[in-house]
Amino acid sequence: MNTFFKLILLVVIFSGLQSCLITKKKFDDMLAQKVKAEGELAEKSDQLTKTQAQVTDLDTKLTKLREDTTTLGEQKRMTARKLADLNTEYDQLNAYYKNLLNNSGKLNRDLAQQKDQLFAIQENLDRTRKLNDSLNTSLVERERKVKELETILANKDKAVLDLKNKITNALLNFKENDLTVNVKNGKVYVSLAEQLLFGSGSIEIDAKGSSALQQLAKAIKDQKDIQVMVEGHTDNVPIGKKSQYMQDNWDLSVMRATSITKILTKAGVSPAQITAAGKGEYLPLMANTTDQNKQKNRRTEIIITPNLDELFKILGNN
Repeated sequence: MNTFFKLILLVVIFSGLQSCLITKKKFDDMLAQKVKAEGELAEKSDQLTKTQAQVTDLDTKLTKLREDTTTLGEQKRMTARKLADLNTEYDQLNAYYKNLLNNSGKLNRDLAQQKDQLFAIQENLDRTRKLNDSLNTSLVERERKVKELETILANKDKAVLDLKNKITNALLNFKENDLTVNVKNGKVYVSLAEQLLFGSGSIEIDAKGSSALQQLAKAIKDQKDIQVMVEGHTDNVPIGKKSQYMQDNWDLSVMRATSITKILTKAGVSPAQITAAGKGEYLPLMANTTDQNKQKNRRTEIIITPNLDELFKILGNN
């Protein structure tokens, strides 16, 4: 849902409260804006799904690369042993061949036979040596790529941890039951409880919640190599007051995510780095069986994902 549509929505709600009337043309315009916003949201969700699939594929390729490296190492060791055995056999036959040269003509037949064997072993030795050199080159290159990938992954993990610590330090003034900051699957998850941000059923952020979001924005606005997903979540209790544009918890979660997105962008986070999404009641932390559980499910999660372009580039050249 973009800024223009949100403003129109607020004007329509305000006007609806005054007159409870709206023209068909205005309704059609706003409906078209909503459809467009929903299309953008679906596109962003597809992009997120593709990115997550790419990360999974990346991990699979790295694992395969490590397995191949181990196999090549074993092949190299086997080839080295075979090369040593052939060298020993060659030296023995060469010594025998030289000894035969000093014997009488009756040994010429044996000499010719041994000479053929010596040439065959020499050819086999040359082929084995070339294979060994090739395996060694391939092994060195694969080890280089593994180290390069491991370095990049380690740097990424360090950057994620540093960002998590930076965000945690920026939000130290807020209670633990109001917000938490964790690292999961290489991403930073900032979970904000409903009571920190919104009143019951509201999409308006109060002063305390706005302060927390501004501090969060200050911590991440200079990070140009991240993507931010703002996910709204609710419990399974139906909303009390329905309107033309808010019929259920899903609508409520999307509108809350959009409200948070606007504060973050106003505080300096690039709009191109943020996606607003709503999960409604469909991704609870725990079963909605008690008031305490429902309170924990009413939350907003801000998911910060690092840019993996460098990893994709390395794997693309593999």
